[in-house]
Amino acid sequence: MKTALHLHILGICGTFMGSLAVIAKQLGHHVTGSDANVYPPMSTQLEAQGITCLSGYQVEHLQPAPDLVIIGNALSRGNPAVEYVLDQGLPYVSGPEWLREHVLPSRWVLAVAGTHGKTTTASLLAWILDYAKLDPGFLIGGVAQNFGISARLTDSPFFVIEADEYDTAFFDKRSKFVHYRPRTLILNNLEYDHADIFPDLAAIQRQCHHLIRIVPQQGLIIHNAEQAALDEVLAQGCWTPTEGFGTAQGWHAQATEGAENVDICLGEHWQGSLAWKMPGEHNRSNAIAAIAAARHAGVPVPIACEALSHFQGVKRRLELRGDIKGIKVYDDFAHHPTAIIETIKALRQKGGQQRILAVLEPRSNTMKLGVHQHTLAPALQGADAVFVYQPTEQDWTFSTQGLAAQIFQDTEDLLQALLKEVRSGDQVLIMSNGGFADLHQRLLDTLKRH
Repeated sequence: MKTALHLHILGICGTFMGSLAVIAKQLGHHVTGSDANVYPPMSTQLEAQGITCLSGYQVEHLQPAPDLVIIGNALSRGNPAVEYVLDQGLPYVSGPEWLREHVLPSRWVLAVAGTHGKTTTASLLAWILDYAKLDPGFLIGGVAQNFGISARLTDSPFFVIEADEYDTAFFDKRSKFVHYRPRTLILNNLEYDHADIFPDLAAIQRQCHHLIRIVPQQGLIIHNAEQAALDEVLAQGCWTPTEGFGTAQGWHAQATEGAENVDICLGEHWQGSLAWKMPGEHNRSNAIAAIAAARHAGVPVPIACEALSHFQGVKRRLELRGDIKGIKVYDDFAHHPTAIIETIKALRQKGGQQRILAVLEPRSNTMKLGVHQHTLAPALQGADAVFVYQPTEQDWTFSTQGLAAQIFQDTEDLLQALLKEVRSGDQVLIMSNGGFADLHQRLLDTLKRH
């Protein structure tokens, strides 16, 4: 054990930085942090780990000076804490760089990249390895219900990480994932996102190719074979064996007639049978990718399938927050039109003819820029009623394009309209990548009272 240090994390309530804080604490360091937005599940996880989280970015949080400041990518020049770190000459580093230097060396890193499904797929993969007694460490941008925590460090050589394409820090504009040096890499899908960082899809593809360049020859790249954007990246050069999924030539699932199971196949060869409970084709695709990656780490496919039959889901991924008087309230992280479409389809599959009331907060940086302004309405067409939160500071207008959507500038007004509409048997799907003013719990509390 190296000497314990005082690490202060700026942006500690972000999904990545909060997970990093847990690992740093497990290494024996004294960990504190600051953040402007504090909300579950990360805030409750940090509290449970005994990690002090301070609200705001006051320079007093850095007095006395910590041994090292780890700066999250949400912070930029002009932030008072950042300026203080630079003015005082305090030692600082990005989260991905700290992880690469202090956790990942000598480990078999299994990384999950892609626009959608990273958190769920990484959770599935970590659970398979854990079920197979490989005791993996992991860092995931969400809380898998099987673990009850988003990160842990073990003595195992295996480490599963959610590999985000977002930039590393204000002083390092490479994607986070180039720091992780994976041996096993999943490329789930690729679409244009993060418009505040990338000017176009080609810029994201360039970063993905930087990642492909560092996967060793003895590694494995598992990629979605139905994604032309990924094919274009691989065509730029690949020095690692690859396995595709999603087509009959690669990894795919075949429904077993008259049974709930699906057969997992690699080409024409049966590999195992999976009793799969999670709704949605996207989740089945996530499971197939996780099975293929676990096989590369030595887990037989039948064992992986057995593990997934016990998977309990991920917080904020179609998570049932409560069922009051026959009204089910779900929380989901969806913040991209494709994710919204798949989430509504999955809930329709799950609930059949029950009405879906979709509630959306367009909160991601890409959403705030209005990039998806004209694709949000079509993405919400599968819902029976739509409620959209559009704060006054938002400088673009939600385009309904014939969609019967109600628009609100105040969450309390939205809540009251939702209460007037909802009835027993409905499914309320609340989608945001933030806290959404605790709308889920406010709705459940009001339904309990009335």
